[in-house]
Amino acid sequence: MGDTTISQDEIDALLNASNNGGAAPSDASTEPEGLTEQEKDTIGEVANISMGTAATTLFSLVNKKVEISTPVVSMANWDDIVNMYERPCVMVKISYTKGLNGSNILILKENDVKIITDLMMGGDGANIDGEITELHLSAISEAMNQMMGSASTALSSMLNMTVDISPPQSDLIDLQEQVKGGDIDSFLDGTFVLIDFKMLIGDLVDSKMMQLYPISLAKEMCSLVANNMQEDSKSTTEDMNFTPPPAEPQPQPQPAPAQNTVDNGAQYMQQNPGSMPPPPSQPVVNSTVNVQGAQFTPFVSNITPQLANENIDLIMDVPLEVTVELGRTHKSIHDILEFAPGTIIELNKIAGEPVDVLVNGKYVAKGEVVVIEESFGVRITEIVK
Repeated sequence: MGDTTISQDEIDALLNASNNGGAAPSDASTEPEGLTEQEKDTIGEVANISMGTAATTLFSLVNKKVEISTPVVSMANWDDIVNMYERPCVMVKISYTKGLNGSNILILKENDVKIITDLMMGGDGANIDGEITELHLSAISEAMNQMMGSASTALSSMLNMTVDISPPQSDLIDLQEQVKGGDIDSFLDGTFVLIDFKMLIGDLVDSKMMQLYPISLAKEMCSLVANNMQEDSKSTTEDMNFTPPPAEPQPQPQPAPAQNTVDNGAQYMQQNPGSMPPPPSQPVVNSTVNVQGAQFTPFVSNITPQLANENIDLIMDVPLEVTVELGRTHKSIHDILEFAPGTIIELNKIAGEPVDVLVNGKYVAKGEVVVIEESFGVRITEIVK
């Protein structure tokens, strides 16, 4: 009886054949393939330029130096995000409405959101106690709206096309309780592109921020960048190969005949042997120039007082806005958000001090407040010139 022992490799092959036999194709076969190294480099460069512009915008909002490091691009799935990021965290979803198809998600740490929000409201970034509220989510959504709006502008220049986004949606997510990433966005069900940044805000934030892209959107961006680079290269090559048409030859001036000069010199040598011939005669140029002083017609105004009044009459019926200003003051966003019925706002003017009268926003007079029957009015006390 022959040897019927089979190897482990043969056993594995039989098991795989049994499991795959007659089965429907896997859904993974319909998913886009992962990014190549070249595509990862392209996405990294796109993200670097976009987030660099966004960092400048964030600086104007928090009035602190903002630095975002060079991004690191990799492939990930939802389980990777759950294992590597703090929980809870804030996820900001940005959808493209023009130019690109799809959406991307920014993930921020809870404390980072509190610090950014406090700085935006005029604080010092130290007020991070308590839980994240709707106020925090609204503020961070506005910050991301301006940041990603400027990033879209930079992306438009890079792709040579208009790129617009919808207002971002911010949510506080507990990754431990969130079972499926598809509940946030459908592309989180499979493999997606993970872009990892390091974010520094003054000496308050030294943290990590993530940006998630669907593979299809990342490939679309890579394709647009490649096409744009090819068009630029083609245009540059055409400019380098352009040969200007040859210039038409200019007629050369003919030398004046010198026969008379030679003849005169020879004749002089015959008559005066041993002497040098006289130099040839030079043409005489008349250097007299007729210079006259400029004469100007005296300016006489033809505008009569009657004509000036007629011109003024043309604008007499133009309506202007008259504003009476009691006073002014400055408040931070934090103070304004605490306004409620009964709140008293102190102005910069003393009681009884004249009020300012403005016409179309220009300060023109001072006055005092009066009451005319049941309405307020103002009596002009001084015209400002």
